[in-house]
Amino acid sequence: MSVSYPSVNLGQIVPPGDSSLLTKLQAFLAGHRGKTVLTAADGASTELPEEVYTVITQAVDALADGSAVTVAPVAAKLSTTQAADVLGVSRPTLIKMLDDGKIPFEQLNVHRTLQLADVLAFKERRRAKRRAFLDRLTRESVADGTYFITAAEADAALEQVRREKK
Repeated sequence: MSVSYPSVNLGQIVPPGDSSLLTKLQAFLAGHRGKTVLTAADGASTELPEEVYTVITQAVDALADGSAVTVAPVAAKLSTTQAADVLGVSRPTLIKMLDDGKIPFEQLNVHRTLQLADVLAFKERRRAKRRAFLDRLTRESVADGTYFITAAEADAALEQVRREKK
């Protein structure tokens, strides 16, 4: 089952011919993280929620890189194919996860559906588990002397990677 949004025109939001405005906007957004306000030409303004700021930043970055951008709503319920795409796994792998009880789902006849929130929660749990494993592995390697940096350097490197991932 696929979800389509007829109002979305995939070719509509493309990079402008003059990318200098995007470059300026990228720099502006990067320098003004936090409380952000949108102001209209008539002076009316409203605060932007962090989620909207993130969408705008990602869209500007993609456009500046020469990519087209589409913003579309995501259905609250996903098919197994959609959920597998969100998790970056094959559909058979997802089905095994469902059968193992790792992610809740509903089944009507032969079709399974998943709540987007459940899929995203699983994705975050899996990411946190991997991060904890890598942290432990790095610390053990440093302690064993098989990783040739100090514990402080390892902590700093891990913290830098975490900041870059956000």
